[in-house]
Amino acid sequence: MKTVLQPEGWKRPKGYANGIMAEGRMVFTAGLIGWNANEEFESDDLVDQIRQTLKNTITILAEAGAGPEHIVRMTWYITDRDDYLARLKDVGTVWKEIVGTKFPCMACVQVVSLMEKRAKIEIETTAIVPH
Repeated sequence: MKTVLQPEGWKRPKGYANGIMAEGRMVFTAGLIGWNANEEFESDDLVDQIRQTLKNTITILAEAGAGPEHIVRMTWYITDRDDYLARLKDVGTVWKEIVGTKFPCMACVQVVSLMEKRAKIEIETTAIVPH
């Protein structure tokens, strides 16, 4: 069971939840990046890498019997804040394509670089699968 926490009188956030309460089995992913199953980048484009990273996330969650609807928290690490903000519409389209219309608690942080030189994004995810 998962409940979005939206305090009365607070403006509803766009693209994320301020808080979520959940019960069940916890599933965690490592920081996943936008390369394929062979650890090869197919694109240096941020939105393409977000698409692949989200696909990687969903694939890992499926190993635990979890799906996008079970995601309760994500932390995104990006290398270019301006590119991310300029392409929010495209990011939203990719999100809906892969994850759907549910939005977990999220944080997005710009970093100087990621461990894989070509990586533009890294995402850590927590999901809760109901008992």
